[in-house]
Amino acid sequence: MIESTSSTAPNPAQSVANAASSKSAEKPVLSSDFETFLKMLTAQMRNQDPLNPVESADFAVQLAAFSTVEQQVRTNDLLESLGARVGALGMSQLAGWVGMEARAATPVQFDGAPLTLTLRADPLADSAQIVVRDTGGNVVQRLDAAAETGPVLWAGVGDTGAPLPAGRYDIALESYRAGDLLGARAAELHGRIVEARNDGDRITLVFAGGEEVPSGEILGLRAPEG
Repeated sequence: MIESTSSTAPNPAQSVANAASSKSAEKPVLSSDFETFLKMLTAQMRNQDPLNPVESADFAVQLAAFSTVEQQVRTNDLLESLGARVGALGMSQLAGWVGMEARAATPVQFDGAPLTLTLRADPLADSAQIVVRDTGGNVVQRLDAAAETGPVLWAGVGDTGAPLPAGRYDIALESYRAGDLLGARAAELHGRIVEARNDGDRITLVFAGGEEVPSGEILGLRAPEG
């Protein structure tokens, strides 16, 4: 259920080249500053007081200070270049998610067609129920189910036998033992990824139904059927 803003992935090589070109245009300042520094140092030597000349150690300190700044600037440039390369590579990898079908525990988008869900029961359960809630949190369906893990075809038919309205539903499997609730686990389903987004500290995948899932919560990935 995640798709990318564009079906055409950015060219990583071109992105890096553009980044490098931009940085090189911004940074001829360093060599210019070094030439200016040498001119000022030469002028200082020429105009110093012959009776009180500047110590050679002072010149060494000035040169060392400029050298330190120069190296720091070059290091920053290198880090920026590496960042551009990593960013370009990251976008290339993100593009590989788009169009794939991913399995995750998310709400379902029901349009009238049956959905295949993966339900996971607690290993200690001796009975289970499928519970369907609408966007308001109201229970619209409750079905007895096997206390096991596996795929289940959900028809989207309510307790009255009439199809449920199209829309978004939260489906979970409640596990019981001796009538006591052990817990509930959200149903898992496959959905098409329409966008892969870099949110800085994580990668977020967007499904066709609009659900957003962190990449770390994706439980399976497969090529689209058909």
